[in-house]
Amino acid sequence: MRQHRPVRRLAAIACTALAAAGLAAAVQPAASADSTAPTAPALTSAPLGHAGMWLTDADGRAVILHGLNQVFKVPPYEPAADGFGDDDAAFLAQNGFDAMRVGVIWAAVEPQPGVYDDAYLDSIADTVQTLAAHGIVSILDFHQDLYNEKFQGEGAPAWAVLDHGRPNPSNGFPGNYFANFAEEAAWDSFWSNAKASDGIGLQDHYAAAWAHVAARFASTSSVAGYEVMNEPWPGTLWEPCAIPLLGCPLFDHTLTAFYQRVTTAIRTVDAQHIVWIEPNVLMSTVDANNLGEIDDPNIGFSFHVYCPTESEFQTNLLCTPLDDITIASAKRYPAKYRLPWLMTEFGATQDLANLAGDVAKADKNMLGWTEWAYTGNDKTSSSPDGQALVLDPSQPPTGANVLTAKLKTLAEPYPQTVAGTPRSWSFSSGTFTLAYSTARVDGAGTFPAGALTSVAVPAIEYPDGYAVTVTGGHVVSAPDASTLLVASDPGAATVTVTVRAGAS
Repeated sequence: MRQHRPVRRLAAIACTALAAAGLAAAVQPAASADSTAPTAPALTSAPLGHAGMWLTDADGRAVILHGLNQVFKVPPYEPAADGFGDDDAAFLAQNGFDAMRVGVIWAAVEPQPGVYDDAYLDSIADTVQTLAAHGIVSILDFHQDLYNEKFQGEGAPAWAVLDHGRPNPSNGFPGNYFANFAEEAAWDSFWSNAKASDGIGLQDHYAAAWAHVAARFASTSSVAGYEVMNEPWPGTLWEPCAIPLLGCPLFDHTLTAFYQRVTTAIRTVDAQHIVWIEPNVLMSTVDANNLGEIDDPNIGFSFHVYCPTESEFQTNLLCTPLDDITIASAKRYPAKYRLPWLMTEFGATQDLANLAGDVAKADKNMLGWTEWAYTGNDKTSSSPDGQALVLDPSQPPTGANVLTAKLKTLAEPYPQTVAGTPRSWSFSSGTFTLAYSTARVDGAGTFPAGALTSVAVPAIEYPDGYAVTVTGGHVVSAPDASTLLVASDPGAATVTVTVRAGAS
């Protein structure tokens, strides 16, 4: 995450919405004025998969995720301890969000070498289920900032801090990344797989901890995958990673091997869920990513976008070209290896122009996202409440506790599931447009007539209702439904949908 990053951009819902999440609960879509309208397809317990760069549901429809991050960075490291609960999940669903990146902290998973805290995972599972009950999938993210509390961050357990007694100044976030010799040494120990007190390597412990978590969630269909590590930092020799356009191939080779190690461990207990990998954290500064291919058919690529002028000077100046460059650079890896991609962090600001710009860029690139962040109380950030959508999750998400202007910026209409291949979508000045072909994204023919596409239409954007124009299909949801359902017409090769404010 988050703000003030020197040197870097470092630094109840309709059935089809639930179907996109792959949840195992049967809910029927809103009643339609068309008595012959098809019902939504049966829900499946299968987790999300992918076809090339598209996420897919069990019926092969393209899935787009919009959501936020919920990470509680102090003991007991549980979203529930931050007050996140059913009212928050309901609030998210009501505003059209279908994903949450949920922080899981290694220190809580494995408080002592080889000892796992299943009560902690039970709490995480409760949060995942709470979200699932409202049609929201969870991406489980092993989150870290500054490696450990010793360096004013969180992530690794204390027993995994091997810093050789080097100087440990308090430069805060993110200054310790660049100027804390003890933290750099701790990272070096991790990347070299130095042995913990039990004689087992740190990376081996990390991979085993991930396997333990994956075993707990292997049959949880509402989990949209496992993000191996938030913002991996290179350690002492970080400077090569800051070389524009070139980056650091040697460290990225180490990072590739680490991702392969963790993926292999996860696959011993879970063959299906997507394993999400991130580039080194400086990639968003220098637009260079030298990660190699991971030998696994179900890898996803996640990345972060933080404009340096916004992060450093709280101005959106130059963010349009800079963030365009970052997204274009990030796209090369998933395009090369035909992987799904997801912008798992951006924002960390109340600058609505910056937020709107990144949302529009994601739409242009047909890219899903999870914005930073849902909650305030970010105690290891330079701005504990300046990045939130809801200031205090322990209180109801209403009134002054919600930053309404930010909500309106993020809660835009977007396609949640597409029975075909999306060609484009956009939202501007109250008008949403979507175009898609009825060809399946996996290349296996076309969807039959009547196949359903779902579009989130948050009421905050259309408080007085909306009107829909469709070519190649027809609306089968109720007027002004929060989830617009469109069925394709017989013989249609393409479908276009336009939503405008006004009477339906």
